[in-house]
Amino acid sequence: MRLSELESVVEALLFIAGDAVPLASIAQTIELDKATAKAVVQSVADKYEREKRGLRIVEIDGAFQMCTAAECFEYIRNMYKSPQRQGLTQALLETLAIVAYKQPITKTQIEEIRGVGAEHAISRLLEKRLICEVGRMDTPGRPLLFGTSSEFLRYFGFKSIGELPPLEEEPEKGGPFPT
Repeated sequence: MRLSELESVVEALLFIAGDAVPLASIAQTIELDKATAKAVVQSVADKYEREKRGLRIVEIDGAFQMCTAAECFEYIRNMYKSPQRQGLTQALLETLAIVAYKQPITKTQIEEIRGVGAEHAISRLLEKRLICEVGRMDTPGRPLLFGTSSEFLRYFGFKSIGELPPLEEEPEKGGPFPT
């Protein structure tokens, strides 16, 4: 199959999926190794970017997703006349930052770090699908462990959790989050 045909197939796969598609699935579908499949996906993504198209292909934690270009947001919003996405409150941002940097983490651990209850913040972040349950701690009571989700990566534009900026040290405490 020629490159242009492979690009068309990848474009169709990503369009119809509507969600992030793992590279392994793309490679298997187009019957290529992962490195070659990634090069084909990147070629399509580069064309969208270079031509300033209304769609983009983004990488999210080793998977790829087709999405609208950020510069088209206002037009899309106007078309659907939907209210602007409700932002995150300071409490939600603080809780989300703790989860992102300390994951996997329990509700009790979050509350110890913040010094206040975290039930509401956790439930709101779960509703917004920015965090998710990732397991249970192997201790009495088996408390839930929380971590960030792929929606978190999409929301903040990260390919992986490894792209989080490093924490700045606070000399008087030894860091922004006590351990």
